[in-house]
Amino acid sequence: MKYHLAIDIGASSGRHILGYMENGKLKIEEIYRFENSINKIGDEYCWDIKGLFNEVKSGIKRCKEIGKIPTSIGIDTWGVDFVLLDDKDEMLGNAVAYRDDRTEGMMEEALKKIPKDMLYLYTGIQFQRFNTLYQLLAIKNKNKEILDKAKTFLMIPDYLNFLLTGRKVNEYTNASTTQLVNSFDRTWDEKILKEYGINKDIFQEIKLPKTNIGGLRKELVEEFGFDMKVILPATHDTGSAFIASVCNDNDSIYLSSGTWSLIGVENRFPICVPQAMDYNFTNEGGIDYRYRFLKNIMGLWVIQEVRRNLNSKYSFAELVDLARQHMDFSSIVDVDDDRFLKPDNMIEEIKDYCRETNQKVPEEAGEIAVCVYNSLAHYYKKAVASLEEIFEKKFKRINIFGGGCKNDLLNEIVSKVTGKEILAGPSEATAIGNIAAQLISLGTFKDLSEARQVIKESFNIKKFSPNK
Repeated sequence: MKYHLAIDIGASSGRHILGYMENGKLKIEEIYRFENSINKIGDEYCWDIKGLFNEVKSGIKRCKEIGKIPTSIGIDTWGVDFVLLDDKDEMLGNAVAYRDDRTEGMMEEALKKIPKDMLYLYTGIQFQRFNTLYQLLAIKNKNKEILDKAKTFLMIPDYLNFLLTGRKVNEYTNASTTQLVNSFDRTWDEKILKEYGINKDIFQEIKLPKTNIGGLRKELVEEFGFDMKVILPATHDTGSAFIASVCNDNDSIYLSSGTWSLIGVENRFPICVPQAMDYNFTNEGGIDYRYRFLKNIMGLWVIQEVRRNLNSKYSFAELVDLARQHMDFSSIVDVDDDRFLKPDNMIEEIKDYCRETNQKVPEEAGEIAVCVYNSLAHYYKKAVASLEEIFEKKFKRINIFGGGCKNDLLNEIVSKVTGKEILAGPSEATAIGNIAAQLISLGTFKDLSEARQVIKESFNIKKFSPNK
């Protein structure tokens, strides 16, 4: 049996998932899980990058303990965040998280040098205050000595791969989230870097998903007791999740549902027209130089924070049950408002929004939960309408994948509100897409189309109709 290890690290947790083929179907098995969170160091909100790498190693060692040695490994994480290394490959400063407020005002400053429409034309990336470009400008503005000393720029999965292999590369799908990659020639945009005074030499050669970057460092082979191929999946978790979509047609919208909701379509070319910019859609890189034309929406982060504010008294399943008891509660909030990005208290922020907009204020946990689910569904409807306007067509269905697709109530609401058929699954889309990229690289699957067909036949997919 040949095993392939996907390490999928999100904002709140990470998992090691083994994948293997059995009787023509792809099987997966979670073997290790760990927590991840943003921690405050001084006045910055940061990732514990050294702690993350220790967890990466612990999960790899677990493979040896259970006697399932992987042939290959791939790592995916969220986008936009990065580390800078000095001439001795030591980190400069902290691995600051995108939710930190250091980028406040940076986007506005950036647009004084390159007009918004031109920056969008160059990169095709939506304007969010935490984009890598604005993070780098924040460093230049507040800690210029760090940028002056920097010799290497690596995004979070790039850095973890460097620690594993000793090789420095920037993977394409994650690099595309920086707002520094030209959307048409798919390389670092030197005119943007020059305009903002960012040293182009710190960036690495951009490598595509499916690239085999070699084996492990010698000392790690000795520590683990085995070697394996390190293969680049789509290292941006949404890029990996899109690989696992069970729809391979032009009539479907994709919705990656997790901490963030990413809703859009897969395209063969970037759409950098003013209409797409006005609706704040992005053109993120995908496998095989496909483009994920999508809108990045605040997702299940909102309900995650609600649960935390309730001192984790209820499980997510229990919050769904409570919400079903209050389906007549109709207040809706704008989940994409910056006020919900990192509020001191999500529940109070939701209540304040309802008060300010003269809506009924949710008091009970079930009312708060159904308010969140309804709000998400209505924002999805708005995004669907924008997609249909841009493409001048009606889409038939939405494939919801990722952890959020397990929420049947949310799927029902989305189907009813949007009027679309919902295909829910697979729930472990990111890890499955990560493994699929490895299997394409190794020749087990001949191409993406075959991988998607196998995935469709391997995992349970639920259907929800707007008429039920």
